[in-house]
Amino acid sequence: MTTTPLLDQIRAGYTFDGPVLELGAAVVDGATHADTPVRIPLSVLNRHGLVAGATGTGKTKTLQVMAEQLAAQGVPVFLADIKGDLSGLASPGEGGEKLTSRAAEVGQTWTAAGFPTEFLSLGGMGKGIPVRTTITSFGPTLLSKVLGLNDTQESSLGLVFHYADKQGLALLDLKDLRAVITHLTSDEGKEELKSLGGLSKATAGVILRNLIAFEDQGADVFFGEPELDTADLLRVAPDGRGMVTCLELPAVQDRPQLFSTFLMWMLADLFHDLPEVGDVDKPKLVFFFDEAHLLFDDASKPFLDAIEQTVRLIRSKGVGVFFVTQSPKDVPSGVLAQLGNRVQHALRAFTPEDSKALKAAVSTYPHTEYDLAELLTTLGTGEAVVTVLSERGAPTPVAWTKMRAPESLMAPSAEGVVDGAIAGSALAPKYAEPVDRESAYELLAARLTKAPTPEQAPAPAPTQPPAPQGAPPAPAPRGRAPKEQPGVVEQVVQSSAFRSALRSAGTVIGREITRSLFGTSRRRR
Repeated sequence: MTTTPLLDQIRAGYTFDGPVLELGAAVVDGATHADTPVRIPLSVLNRHGLVAGATGTGKTKTLQVMAEQLAAQGVPVFLADIKGDLSGLASPGEGGEKLTSRAAEVGQTWTAAGFPTEFLSLGGMGKGIPVRTTITSFGPTLLSKVLGLNDTQESSLGLVFHYADKQGLALLDLKDLRAVITHLTSDEGKEELKSLGGLSKATAGVILRNLIAFEDQGADVFFGEPELDTADLLRVAPDGRGMVTCLELPAVQDRPQLFSTFLMWMLADLFHDLPEVGDVDKPKLVFFFDEAHLLFDDASKPFLDAIEQTVRLIRSKGVGVFFVTQSPKDVPSGVLAQLGNRVQHALRAFTPEDSKALKAAVSTYPHTEYDLAELLTTLGTGEAVVTVLSERGAPTPVAWTKMRAPESLMAPSAEGVVDGAIAGSALAPKYAEPVDRESAYELLAARLTKAPTPEQAPAPAPTQPPAPQGAPPAPAPRGRAPKEQPGVVEQVVQSSAFRSALRSAGTVIGREITRSLFGTSRRRR
């Protein structure tokens, strides 16, 4: 058996007692050593991880390999399938000389296998069982990010949610939200809102216009009932294997803000609903968050803080999260610091920005005998640099790894396979047909029908006494009409005192931020 100090270090570092995921074999001095496997203990997968690399370097196949082994060991998996090629998990792979040779090189006994797979779609846009969430559960912060609202508009939207909650006006879909905003800008609504703060017509107009544009893009089908119960992601098949749930997103890949925030809603909902379990032998669910940079792009600091809190705390619920993106720099440092399991495929250094990102990526790894700056730019497809947490929670040595080959199909499953999985799913009867029960839109419409007609309404009192006979007429107002004053909430949000208070808020309220910021604390089952 070939041995060097580095090989001995890797062998010792990746030897674990409990169940593991087999990633591949170590590469030292350009040679692949099948007798030096690189693994991750199942018990540390709730410590979260990162799968990164430039386009075409093998990230998707790494996800596939990890999902297969998790499912085989009874761990449910959730995947966002943006390009549609992860549907191949449902079908046995197709062997060949190239694949057989690769398997032998890394010490893998390759057997074609398909895995129990559910296919979901957002509101039925695309192939899969339609899943939805209600406006109330989605919450004002996630919705503001989707709509591109600024801080003041977001605070006003939060006021709308608060009013609807206090008045028992269920916000289930977009027409409910539009109805409440329109009501709050009416004379009756303004009077009701006085005790909570005002909502200016200008701000309401911006929100309504953005909602209409959002709806014109077909987003109305994503909101409503029946709402997805995220507990359905934690299912195990009758044969004991974990269910692989693929959220099919090819039909909405041009709406990245929508699906990335929907994924964050799912994660926050899991955090809110699941009980504390502490450290476990294997996770209750592993959640792969693909195209993670879309979640963090243009995100406000409170939004990023809430994500960081959710990721930090959800590990105690037995859920592991893997962020999948092109470069570690796509993930904020507060989140990146929590990702102890790293699978880094090749990076490119074509520009000064790329070189800076490469240097930053190298700095996040433990000391190693590999020249990482050079290695990360020369890795072949299907190769990666790996470091994971040991069973004791300590980082293992950095290992240049040739990854295993997936045993399921490395291409989209045939249409008949996907259709059969959807038709035979136990979730289809639960979510297939939308439900439109009485909610804010219907309740406010009923109010209007009961309102007195102009003939029934009392004559309005004069706003001022008539001028005495012979008195000169009052002068006409000069200049432009007075600008509409912002509501109380908007004035507070814009104040320096409020911004200072936000900056000084401590971690004592961290858990409540995570629960309420995404709207899950108002969830109605």
